[in-house]
Amino acid sequence: MLDKLSSIGSKLNNLGDELYESWSYDQRRAEIGKLVDGYRNGLPVQILCILSTSIAGSSELANEHISAFLSRKERKAIVKNESGDNRELQSLLKATLL
Repeated sequence: MLDKLSSIGSKLNNLGDELYESWSYDQRRAEIGKLVDGYRNGLPVQILCILSTSIAGSSELANEHISAFLSRKERKAIVKNESGDNRELQSLLKATLL
């Protein structure tokens, strides 16, 4: 499933790159905030991470934005609870959330 989501994320990345690059820092933060709200309402964490990275431009910037909406404690719990034994997913979550 992660492979399929990564493939979808890659395609979304290509579609949104030009649009996201034209957005201001505040626009990016607001959109990532909406994704965090979506996650809290059932959006898969993989989509949160992939789209946030695409919108922000890098996983480091995505982490910066996500950190404004989720505490470090919440983010650590997400990594622990969502990744389980899946190392690929754990890597994605750590790169974006921690």
